[in-house]
Amino acid sequence: MSAPAAVKHLVSTRLPTEFGDFQLHLFADASGKEHLAMLHGELQQDAPTLVRVHSECFTGEVLRSLRCDCGEQLRLSLQAIAAAGRGVLIYLRQEGRGIGLYEKLRAYNLQDEGLDTVEANLALGHQADARNYDVAAHILSQLGIAQIALLTNNPNKIEELQRLGISVTERLPLEGAVNPENARYLHTKVDRMQHLLKLPRSTNSNGAA
Repeated sequence: MSAPAAVKHLVSTRLPTEFGDFQLHLFADASGKEHLAMLHGELQQDAPTLVRVHSECFTGEVLRSLRCDCGEQLRLSLQAIAAAGRGVLIYLRQEGRGIGLYEKLRAYNLQDEGLDTVEANLALGHQADARNYDVAAHILSQLGIAQIALLTNNPNKIEELQRLGISVTERLPLEGAVNPENARYLHTKVDRMQHLLKLPRSTNSNGAA
């Protein structure tokens, strides 16, 4: 595994949610940043584990912004894991595709001026997607998970996890709702970042997140 530093397990506790009971595990990376893993049911070592590797989105998850599909993807993932009876959601603290909340909000302003998400990040001097999945691979390894069925539309996430030693045996899509505020955001994911989404080409867009 190529991640440069270990990830330390700090504490775990029972977490009852609207989707069912989870065991919540808190980890810290070498920089001190905290990340989470939510486990549901009894994991089977001899079978692939249903997994969602999810990156933080304060605006979409907490404030319920319509500019993205992040909050909906989080809820759909927890629902899928609960329905399957077992699985793991890893929550990585890498807001705004890794650029942080401040830069993400600056990017929102550029998007309102007409840039798409990729163009806005590049205009601010960032990568189109600055996330990495080293911490996720370390957490999966500590949990004893080597084979996963991954809830994702992002082929790069699959490639990165496999590069880090995690076997992705299956990809399961996460298809959320398209609205006028997130349509351009979703189309940019497909057209410029090769995300595996089926979108109506006629959706009206006002230049969303």
